[in-house]
Amino acid sequence: MNTIAVINQKGGVGKSTTALAIGAGLILKGYRTLFIDLDAQGNLTYTLGATTKGYNALGVLQRPETAREEIQHTKQGDIIASSPALAGADTLITQTGKEYRLKEALETIAGEYDYCIIDTPPALGIITINALTACTGAIIPSQADIYSLQGISQLNSTIETVRKYCNPSLSIMGIVLTRFNGRSIIRREVAEMLEQTAEQLHTKLFKSRIRECTALVEAQATKQSIYKYSPKSNATADYKALVNEILGEE
Repeated sequence: MNTIAVINQKGGVGKSTTALAIGAGLILKGYRTLFIDLDAQGNLTYTLGATTKGYNALGVLQRPETAREEIQHTKQGDIIASSPALAGADTLITQTGKEYRLKEALETIAGEYDYCIIDTPPALGIITINALTACTGAIIPSQADIYSLQGISQLNSTIETVRKYCNPSLSIMGIVLTRFNGRSIIRREVAEMLEQTAEQLHTKLFKSRIRECTALVEAQATKQSIYKYSPKSNATADYKALVNEILGEE
């Protein structure tokens, strides 16, 4: 099972939107895909129409052997849903081996899915460490602004630590520009700086750039993927191109 963590400690960069679009795009291509929502805000859980009560991601982190029981089947795909209690995970999950809980859980269901897409919280606590330890690769959504550049540098330090101690095969698959406006000169200049940053991190800036698109917000409000809500929108074209890049089908 290919496990992809969509990660950025900076909020508001379209992380949950990107996680949903990647997973939904993979499902459209026929891949068995599982979503995991590790963000206490539960945006991905809401859009997929899952419930945060009962079975959820916190249960998986506390009891990895129950992973299969925690999966909810929705019309848009299978998900291990969020829980508001994830906000306190750093104080709840303190036992020895706490970094490996999600990895242990996914090992019990690995043969049932082709891909697992993990949405992470905008923080670098134990939840994000679990996601990076369990995943085969990480994708970093980023806006073309200076704060995002700073955040990526800090994130890379965490990735290097996880790679050293928990997951030697962890790789950054790439940085994807979200909410992009190519008509802005400063945005284009920062995008060039992001490309240089990607090289320094031994990864790439995806060619696919996700343009600013009202349809993304509307799709979330109606609990639909962008592909179903607005199949001819710019965002649909951009995310389809991104999924093709991830699969090597450019």
